[in-house]
Amino acid sequence: MPESVENLRIWQEGRDLAIAVYQLTRYWPEDERFGLVSQARRVAYSIPSNLAEGIGRGTRGEAARYARIALGSAYELHTLLELANRLRFFAGEDDLDGKLQSLIRQISSFIAYQEAK
Repeated sequence: MPESVENLRIWQEGRDLAIAVYQLTRYWPEDERFGLVSQARRVAYSIPSNLAEGIGRGTRGEAARYARIALGSAYELHTLLELANRLRFFAGEDDLDGKLQSLIRQISSFIAYQEAK
């Protein structure tokens, strides 16, 4: 287990993705403040938060379990971004989607690594 969650690349990328989602949702319609904006932000920050909680519990099993929760949040975020894109809240952010897909792959690998040990 790493000494600090801040040393984990997937945590760093999850944190950066959450910041990007906050910046992006600033420009979504005001009437979505309590709808898609709120949900996208919550699910975005839950990704690095769950990774941190799993690592903080100190066992590989817990790290894998919380990483699965983070993975579910990443898939939920993908769905919310797709909805917002189709509703024309923003013109698809290829860079953001690429980062999200990369993070999904990394979390999946992290889970497999934790479970293999």
